[in-house]
Amino acid sequence: MQNWRSRIEHSSHPRYLAIADCIAQDIKDRVLLPGDRLPPQRKLADMLDVDFTTVSRGYSEALKRKLVETHVGRGTFVLAQQPVTNISDDRRAKAFDLTMNAPPEPTDPELLERMRAGLSAVSDDLIHLLRYQLPAGSEQDKEAASIWLSMRGMVPSLNRIMVTPGAHATMMALLTVLAKRGDTILCENVTYTGFRRIAQQLGLKLVGVPWDKDGILPDALADLIQAHKPKALYLNPTLHNPTTHTIPQFRRLEIARLIQHENLALIEDDAYGFIPPDAPPPLATSAPEQTWHIGGLAKCIGAGLRLAYTVAPNARAAFALENALRAVSVMASPLSMALTTRWVLDGTADQIRRFIRSESAARQDIAAGILTEAQYTAHANAFNVWLQLPPGVTCATLMSQMSNYEIGIVPGDNFAVGSDQSQMARVCLGGRVSRDQLNQTLTHLNNQLWQLADTSG
Repeated sequence: MQNWRSRIEHSSHPRYLAIADCIAQDIKDRVLLPGDRLPPQRKLADMLDVDFTTVSRGYSEALKRKLVETHVGRGTFVLAQQPVTNISDDRRAKAFDLTMNAPPEPTDPELLERMRAGLSAVSDDLIHLLRYQLPAGSEQDKEAASIWLSMRGMVPSLNRIMVTPGAHATMMALLTVLAKRGDTILCENVTYTGFRRIAQQLGLKLVGVPWDKDGILPDALADLIQAHKPKALYLNPTLHNPTTHTIPQFRRLEIARLIQHENLALIEDDAYGFIPPDAPPPLATSAPEQTWHIGGLAKCIGAGLRLAYTVAPNARAAFALENALRAVSVMASPLSMALTTRWVLDGTADQIRRFIRSESAARQDIAAGILTEAQYTAHANAFNVWLQLPPGVTCATLMSQMSNYEIGIVPGDNFAVGSDQSQMARVCLGGRVSRDQLNQTLTHLNNQLWQLADTSG
C-alpha cells in the first residue's frame, strides 16, 4: 500500500473509486492475498491524507465488487476471488451481423475488468432494474447524459434530454412526430441505409440533396425546400456513414442559418461524433431550436446497449417524442441505462471511447498500407472505407469471392437516394476481428479486386 497515495492522486476517478481500484489491482498482482486484513479506515485515511468518509466509501465500493468482506469488530478482509465461469452459449458469440458498421471491440484486460466491475455493481440493484421505469430515463440517467453530451459542447437543460432506446428506435418514433405517410423528408443523396428503411416503413418520401466534399450544398438544399416543402432534414454530419466525410464548421453554419430561416426541423444523427478528437461541434449548438440531436451510443461505447442520448429542441417537443417512444418501445432498457450511467460517471465509458478511437486509427493504417492502388475515401477514425470498384467489377461478385472471410461488404446502392452508387461498396473494418485477421482479409480483398478487374477487362 506504499504507492496507493500516488496512484490515487494520479487517478482520473473520484478518490473513493481510486481506493477500490487500488484494492482490485493489488489483489490482481497478488500484493493482497485472500484473508489479508486491510488497515482500519481511520488509519488508512491518515496514511492517504484523505477524509474518513472517502475511505469508507472506497471500502463500500470494494465490498460491492466482491473484493472484500467486512466483519463487525474484526475488520475488512480480502476475499478469495472466484474464477469466472463462462456460461455463455457459443452460438450467441457467433450470432453477429458482419454488415453492421460496428466499432472495434475492447481487448485490453484492464478495461474489460472495469467494464465487468460496473456490470457487477449494477446487478446489486437487479430487481429494481427489472421493473417498468420512466420512458425517457431517470434524473440520474439524464444527468449522466448531460455530462457525456458536454464533451461535444452541448449544455441542454435536463427537460430537453431523453435517454432513448437506441438511435434506430428514436428515429422511428421521431418521424411519427414530425411527418405522416406521404410527406417528404430531405437527406444526403447518399445516406444511412437504416434511415432509408425506416422512412420506407413509414411511407415517407426521401429526396436526396446533392453534396460535395464539404457536405450537402446549401443552394441545392434551399431549392429542394421550396420545391418539396419537406417536414425535416436528416443529416449524419460526422464520419458520415458510408462515405466517412465530415461536414466542416463553415458549412454547418451555412446549413444552420438556412434551416433557421426556413424553420425546418433537423434530425442530427451524431452516431460517430464522439470518435474523432477534432470533430466540429454538432449542428444542435448552432440551431438548437430546429434540431433533434440523436447521440447514439452504439458506435462510441457498444451497440448492445441499445441507447441514445437524445436532445429535443425544447421541453414541449421532448414530451411529444416521449409519448411516441411509449408507443414504439415503452422505455429504454433500465439495465442498460444503469450500466451506462455508471460507466459515464466512473470514466469507463470515456476509456472505451478512447480505445475505439485508437483502434479504428490502427485499422485504417492497415487498410491504407494494403489498398494502395484502390480508390476509396476514408477517415483516420472511421470504421469503414467507401470503396470505388474497378470498372467491370460488381459488388455482388466481390462479396461472393469474400464469403469465406470475416468482413462486412455492403453494396453502395443500399445507401443511394436518387443517385447512382452501383460502383461503390462500404467495406467494414470494425467488429471483433483482430489486426492480423484484418491484414489477411484486406490482402485477399485487394488481390480479388484486381483479379476480377483483369478478368472483366
